[in-house]
Amino acid sequence: MANVMEFNAANFENEVKGSEVPVLVDFWAPWCGPCKMLGPTIEALAGEFAGKAKVGKVNVDDNQDLAAQFGIRGIPTVLLFKDGLQVGSFVGMKSKEELTKALDAAL
Repeated sequence: MANVMEFNAANFENEVKGSEVPVLVDFWAPWCGPCKMLGPTIEALAGEFAGKAKVGKVNVDDNQDLAAQFGIRGIPTVLLFKDGLQVGSFVGMKSKEELTKALDAAL
C-alpha cells in the first residue's frame, strides 16, 4: 500500500478537494468483505497512476462525518474527484478496467 493514501477528515480538504490532479477515493471498512476484495485493485491503481493521480482510502468507521457528507450508504463506494469536484461514483465491486477508464478520462 505504498502509494495508497489514507484520507480522513483532517486532510480531505487539502489532499482531495485541493488536489491539482484527479483523486480516486475508496470508502471502505476493515470488516467489509467486498472492500477487502477491492483492496488489491486500489493498490494496483495507486502504483499505475503514481505522479498522475492520487489514489486513497477513507475508513468509514473512523470518518463517519465524511461518509455522510458524500451520502455513502453502501461500501465499497469509490468516488472520483477532479478539480475539487466529484465527477464519478462507483458503488460495489468494480473491475480494474472500469476504474482505470474513469481515471484515464479524468486526466
